[in-house]
Amino acid sequence: MMKMLLCFLFAAFVTLPAQAAEKKAESKPRLLRHVVLFKFKADAKPVEVEKVVAAFGDLKKKIPQIASYEWGVNNSPENLNKGFTHCFFVSFKSEKDRDAYLPHPEHKAFVGVLKPVLEEAFVLDYWTN
Repeated sequence: MMKMLLCFLFAAFVTLPAQAAEKKAESKPRLLRHVVLFKFKADAKPVEVEKVVAAFGDLKKKIPQIASYEWGVNNSPENLNKGFTHCFFVSFKSEKDRDAYLPHPEHKAFVGVLKPVLEEAFVLDYWTN
């Protein structure tokens, strides 16, 4: 009887926290992340790159479908960035919001600022877990 009780308590100790963590994760709203990495042309001037960064950041104020935005410059010591220096995270609450963002006139205007100094872009979208 004691052995059975210990087994029950052990099972409850192991499964209840896991179930609570799952419920907590389920209650947290998922976001659709639009990850964009840029490799700029070798002759791109720092002021031109700064203009791109500022223009990308301004999209949050101009396109209401953007839930959140962040960016940064690579500082990894691994040297595996393959020339990509800038990473931008644009988050959306739905695929519909992302799909409205892509052809948005303000996004297209931003691409016009970007193209003259861009060598290559890498884009990946994923749902947060």
